Amino acid sequence: MTGGDVVLDPASDAAGPRDRGTATVFACVGVAVLLLVTGLAVHLGSAVLARQRAETGADLAALAGAAQLLRGAEFACATAARVAQANRVEVRSCSTDGLDLLVEVSAEVAGGGAFGGSASGRARAGPVDAAGVAGPG
Repeated sequence: MTGGDVVLDPASDAAGPRDRGTATVFACVGVAVLLLVTGLAVHLGSAVLARQRAETGADLAALAGAAQLLRGAEFACATAARVAQANRVEVRSCSTDGLDLLVEVSAEVAGGGAFGGSASGRARAGPVDAAGVAGPG
């Protein structure tokens, strides 16, 4: 060997011997963060769908029950409960206010576990005149 020759350690690279493997660590952390964000987005989507299902179920149950209100409040609420069950929501309350039927339902957020929950929806249905809305003409 001459005095001007430089011997490089084969274990070290251009970035230095202490930086080996950092790209792997950063890649693993990046994948973990990406999975966490994806999981949160899926859960948020599930919650939004549960809310929409609850609102739709409440609307349909109230309309179906209001159509049967002249047969009695119990019959109207039973009809509303059947329609709500068909829409995979649970009736929490059903009451009448004159010729209007008021329905409140809840829907479970898919996924359950520690991140589960429920979404609620409310609806009111009845004749247009009973709601204070002027008719045509």
